[in-house]
Amino acid sequence: MANSSARMSLRFSRSFLCASASAALLLLPFAVNAQGKPAPTTAISPVATSDWLYAGSDIPRDTAWQFGTLPNGVRYAVRNNGVPPGQVSIRVRMDVGSMFETEQERGYAHLLEHLTFRGSEHIPDGEAKRIWQRFGVTFGSDSNAQTTPTQTVYQLDLPNVTPANLDESMKLLSGMIREPRISELAVAAERGVVMSELRESDGPQKRIGDATNAHLFAGQLLGDRSPIGTTTSLSKASATTVAAFHKRWYRPERAVVVIVGDAEPAELARLVEKYYGDWRAEGSNPADPDFGKPDPKASAALEIVEPNQPLALTLAMVRPWKKRIDTIENTRRLYLEFIAQALVNRRLENRARSGGSYLVATVEQQYVSRSADVTLASIVPLSDWKAALSDVRGVIADAVKTPPSQADIDREANEIEAFLRKEWENARNEPGARLADDLVRAVDIHEVVTSPQGQVDMFKAIRASATPQVMLETSKAIFAAPVTRVVLTTPTAAGGNAAVLAALKAPVTARDDRLATVQADFKQLPAFGTPGTITSTTSLLGLRAERIEFANGVTALVSNNKIEPGKVRVNVRFGTGNRSVAADAPNLLWTGDYALVASGIGPWGQNEIDQLTNGRQIQLNFAIDDDAFELSAESKPADLADQMRLIAGKLAQPRWDAAPIERLRVGYLTGYDLNDATPNAVLDRNLRGWLTGNDARWAAPDKAQIEALTPAAFRAFWEPRLASGPIEVQIFGDLESVDYRQILAATLGALPPRKVLAPVGGQRVDFAKPAKTPDIAYHRGEQGQAAAMTAWPTSGGRTNPRDARGLEVLAAVFNDRLFDRLRAEQGASYGPVVDSHWPTGFDSGGYLLVGSLLAPKDIDRFYGIARDIAADLVANPVSADELTRNAVPIREQVARASTGNVYWMFLLEGATRDPRVTAAALSMQDDIAAVTAADVQRLAQQYLTPQRQWSLAILPKGMTLADASALGAATANPATTTAGGR
Repeated sequence: MANSSARMSLRFSRSFLCASASAALLLLPFAVNAQGKPAPTTAISPVATSDWLYAGSDIPRDTAWQFGTLPNGVRYAVRNNGVPPGQVSIRVRMDVGSMFETEQERGYAHLLEHLTFRGSEHIPDGEAKRIWQRFGVTFGSDSNAQTTPTQTVYQLDLPNVTPANLDESMKLLSGMIREPRISELAVAAERGVVMSELRESDGPQKRIGDATNAHLFAGQLLGDRSPIGTTTSLSKASATTVAAFHKRWYRPERAVVVIVGDAEPAELARLVEKYYGDWRAEGSNPADPDFGKPDPKASAALEIVEPNQPLALTLAMVRPWKKRIDTIENTRRLYLEFIAQALVNRRLENRARSGGSYLVATVEQQYVSRSADVTLASIVPLSDWKAALSDVRGVIADAVKTPPSQADIDREANEIEAFLRKEWENARNEPGARLADDLVRAVDIHEVVTSPQGQVDMFKAIRASATPQVMLETSKAIFAAPVTRVVLTTPTAAGGNAAVLAALKAPVTARDDRLATVQADFKQLPAFGTPGTITSTTSLLGLRAERIEFANGVTALVSNNKIEPGKVRVNVRFGTGNRSVAADAPNLLWTGDYALVASGIGPWGQNEIDQLTNGRQIQLNFAIDDDAFELSAESKPADLADQMRLIAGKLAQPRWDAAPIERLRVGYLTGYDLNDATPNAVLDRNLRGWLTGNDARWAAPDKAQIEALTPAAFRAFWEPRLASGPIEVQIFGDLESVDYRQILAATLGALPPRKVLAPVGGQRVDFAKPAKTPDIAYHRGEQGQAAAMTAWPTSGGRTNPRDARGLEVLAAVFNDRLFDRLRAEQGASYGPVVDSHWPTGFDSGGYLLVGSLLAPKDIDRFYGIARDIAADLVANPVSADELTRNAVPIREQVARASTGNVYWMFLLEGATRDPRVTAAALSMQDDIAAVTAADVQRLAQQYLTPQRQWSLAILPKGMTLADASALGAATANPATTTAGGR
């Protein structure tokens, strides 16, 4: 299929369950999502002999790309793109990944990726990081790399580009890739980082994933070549062996350089030739390894017993991967396969909604790492795993036996066509970084790219061919395979492999879980009342936005702009969010994310709403903010009126279907035992509650609270909040063709006035009680895993936005120093984090948080380093260079984001009721630029005091802090390497 971000990911998300339930679904780490959508720019005619991506393809070219091949074999693709303005995105793809390693080299491709970002033979260790920081690059987001089984990709997004910094960046990156600094000291330092990454990812999910891959891809390298490597192979890595791996695979003919950005393509091509044209490699290019084919003789069934893990099933139909030329016919085949999957997924979801044997079940076809063509069914059984497997197999059996109706086909095709048209309408706003990533993915999976218009045109013809008989044959193809395998993950033994095999071999009965025809129309929704009267309209100074107020108290902030042609973003903020609940009062805030939307509107349940919105840009997303609840959507002008009817209907005429609440309850209980499976799981569930002194609004529900959830209790909690005020509406986008005032008047403006829920105990947020020694929590995972956190309370509110920005810079400086000492020098952590949280919805509750996943032996070291950094920031001002390296990337991130509506909508939440909001939004970039070294020191002195500090250590169950300290003392070995790293 021609790659285009107009190309949809091969899955429909029809349900949004809690994270704990979603975690129970097994996701293969090697899944390939080939997406990308080039935006039309000035056409550049590529040289015919250099049009390497399209060799043999009849798919319409995206003429915005210019392709070329240097005499040494380096291929490149460049194009102009001004989103965001001033940025250039560089990608260098090396055709080598973990499946190119020998048994002794496992993990080398990934280790080499780490070493490459330390620097090259031409610059000091770690200096590239500092140079790019001065250019405004944020490490981890603007500069990064990834290793997969089939490729290694280096990424650099350079903001505020100039000829000088672009040239310097191309020089740095090419030097790092061609001649990385591979010394014994560098290998030792980065091996420690990779080993930390391996340790932090270890646990039941990794064991399940590794065992599943080994089973599903038996006979193939894919089943035995995780990019992270093994402790054994990494321990033996040396400068000599890693350099040999680099010499063998890092060659010009295996390199593809992709550059997209706010620059002339001819200049970008010139820079590729300048810095890659003289690259030479010794000897001939080695042949790719044989990735292998699925072994039909390998076992078909596997039981994995992992205590405290939920039941989960993976049913896989595995076919050999076939190399195909990407043509229009190939695109047709892939779109038809996508429709076939969507048909089955809708039936599976329909069964789950109505109450079946599984909580969630989805099918997905994947072309995995140029190794296998797999159709996967991922199932979370409720209790009886055999029944769940049988039911899913029954739905599949029906799909390959009975053709779908044309109406069912059209419903899925409508979804695809609406998506493609949305991408086409917004093509000019496609970020250059995404275009670059999409082309790299296309190269990796041997596909091409085309324009969004090309996708729309191709799909129109493809859709016409999707008849019931054609879809039946397509379903037969994707659900048939020479190898079918199943994996059961279970907390207790369930009969072993033999029992799983027997369930797979059991006779299957076709299940007709197809959706019944529903008649849903927006006319069925009763009127909201007499259209409201506008009482005032004013323009916001400094913004191209209009404030509107209605007689019922509803306010709106509307910006009619062409930033995103054909797109309208809506955000309706109602009630008082977290402030509607007292800090010590029981609440059901945790139930809103999925169940509140799924419980229906007026005359419609979930299936009726799906029918109403089919093929249209109408959504309903729910979120909770500190000072408001939010219903948001991404729509378009033609759909805006019905979009607002849907939102107003949810507020004024909510429905209270019981099935989504029960599904949510079961989902939480299904994943409950995962909550302390790893240190990270403990933090995800509990950290915000601990930081707020166990404030009930952020404290996670315990098992008894989850079990006690009922539809009646759910309604009793949410009904008054859906009816509460105030209401503030944000509508930003292409509004020239719509009467947004009339739409607002007929919907939210027509509602009765609303009362405000603001209990006295809900208007502030406290901070955890300071302590001289860390609080202790426990996890049930690996003995070598731990976490350490420390935090200081700051402030909040809208009175002092300058200090909020100053704390962001302070956090960045702290993070940079922690990274250099804890990771780059000592390899004790893969990803230490420092974050400043400044709530604007409360006048308190802010904090500066420092944390990391670690080995227990490194906990004391972490606290010592954090203490030293904090003390130094209090005692000494940062240097001018350090301030620049940490403030400029923040400023550049803000500058890039400020070109879009999402940024302004976020910053202007509450602006119709509080003028300080607008003032803070307009001064954001100036406030960051105004932060001085004296400001950073002042804030450190004000907040980073030991008397206010709170700390937490998460240890393996049964271990004490003294035990962890003893481990650290026994292994103490001061690091001697220099700072650096990614």
